[in-house]
Amino acid sequence: MSQIEKGLKYASTHEWVRVEGNIAVVGISDHAQSELGELVYVELPEVGTEVMAGDETGVVESVKAASDVYAPVTGSIIEVNDVLENTPDLVNSEPYGEGWLYKIRFSDEGELDDLLSSEQYEDRIAE
Repeated sequence: MSQIEKGLKYASTHEWVRVEGNIAVVGISDHAQSELGELVYVELPEVGTEVMAGDETGVVESVKAASDVYAPVTGSIIEVNDVLENTPDLVNSEPYGEGWLYKIRFSDEGELDDLLSSEQYEDRIAE
């Protein structure tokens, strides 16, 4: 059973969001990384990129598949986790910790209401 961190918001596309003021820290869920298997490459967006909720913002590649990563909220990319360039497997070992992908300064707090709670996400992946 995948670990689902309480207190985070989740997109139906398996990204998680930790809200820190007007910043959204974004990663992929434990469920998503376990479905993909061992990650060998992570492509992250450029700092300064303006994104709309639902825009493709990167790619995670494993030995068996590649999966797009989508922006869960609208805003500006303010930081990326450069450590993942050399250690993409951090996403596997610490999906909710050191394996975060990027940070967005979001422009519409209301969009957070469109994301799933940890309980809703748990129900969704159990289907």
